[in-house]
Amino acid sequence: MAYQNRIELETLKTAVDQIKTELGKVIIGQQDFINLLLTALLADGHVLIEGVPGIAKTLTAKLLAKTLKTGFSRIQFTPDLMPSDILGTSIFNIKTQEFEFHKGPVFSNFVLIDEINRSPAKTQAALFEVMEEQQITIDGNTYDLKQPFFVLATQNPIEQEGTYALPEAQLDRFIFKIKVGYPNADEEVQILKSHHQRQGQKPETEVQPVMTETDLLKYRNLVQQIIVDDKILAYITEIVQKTRNHSHLFLGASPRASLATMNTAKAFAAINGRDFVIPDDVKTVLPHVMRHRIILNPEQEMEGFNEDDVIKMIVESVEVPR
Repeated sequence: MAYQNRIELETLKTAVDQIKTELGKVIIGQQDFINLLLTALLADGHVLIEGVPGIAKTLTAKLLAKTLKTGFSRIQFTPDLMPSDILGTSIFNIKTQEFEFHKGPVFSNFVLIDEINRSPAKTQAALFEVMEEQQITIDGNTYDLKQPFFVLATQNPIEQEGTYALPEAQLDRFIFKIKVGYPNADEEVQILKSHHQRQGQKPETEVQPVMTETDLLKYRNLVQQIIVDDKILAYITEIVQKTRNHSHLFLGASPRASLATMNTAKAFAAINGRDFVIPDDVKTVLPHVMRHRIILNPEQEMEGFNEDDVIKMIVESVEVPR
């Protein structure tokens, strides 16, 4: 007898599959990357994408935004960018003799930030309140952002000249840090073929919107209802707790990492058509939730360890719930 979901997930699964189909018209491979982006979107979290130039980080983000019938804005972070360039500023109106607030580009539903580490700390800090509380306080006035609100930022891990490392508080605002690698040989051949067949036509023209703001908010509410067994909660807690006293780590993960793991595991289960979380869901999302929330000891860095190595060690040391 086939398992019957207790939560109706058919419309959500259909919408996710439609988005994947639209993205597949242009993006070759990158299935894991796309699944993680959709997981974060449904879990109501922001995403930091790290990868070398030319691997379609920004293109994928732009096309994902195109599949949503929502507001979209793009901000290029540069060394001379000021907080008011992002948030907005008050301008004196001569006619009314009053100051009027002019909203910045962050007042949108889907905000794409290019090269987030190109701007100095004061500009990065302008995102603290808006990403966490989805509101902006300027000149004593608070402005709520329209829902849904989703920030997707990119950064290049190789070129460090003229960049400013994101502070821990800023990194913690991102539910995922996704590392994007090179395509394999077969995928690269398909990329060349696709580009050749397009004959200069912009890829954005091939992708159609399939999900409205109302749909996305409805699906986010559905994701919150996904069932999580107490054994899974204990499993997540034990993994996160172990990061706080691990010999290889200078800084472990906070309870926010536990919440992010639970919420993204629920979303990952939902896009796979399940109304309950299994340990494999937790294992899938865990590296992307944790890698930017832990700090290695200098000794381990010198020995060639990275965050993903330590996360793998911790996961392997924790018994999987049955």
